[in-house]
Amino acid sequence: MKAALSKKATDPLLMRLAEFTTLTDYFLIVSARSARHVQAVADAVMSEARTHKFAKYSAEGITQGNWALLDYGDVIVHIFQPSVREFYDLEGLWSEAPREAFSPALTADIRAATAAAEEEDWE
Repeated sequence: MKAALSKKATDPLLMRLAEFTTLTDYFLIVSARSARHVQAVADAVMSEARTHKFAKYSAEGITQGNWALLDYGDVIVHIFQPSVREFYDLEGLWSEAPREAFSPALTADIRAATAAAEEEDWE
């Protein structure tokens, strides 16, 4: 998560899916402003995962940059451009899945990343 925030990903959501599907235990969903931003966030997440030796099962959509999917087995990371996130509406499709709360420290990081992204939009 911190890797995505380090690249100014916004609107993070962690959904616990273990009781609804055998596909994965969690979806981590974040937004990125452009194709290049999706790619940068995906690269940061993959780099951090390699550092921690997490096995990646699949990576899809990175070169297109609308929606990147990074499958780490227990966690699938979705990095969307906002319009694509809205169109596919994973939050709505999995509306019954519990949303996990972030720690206070991570919440502060989320706010900082959001503020940095908003400031960049104004420049």
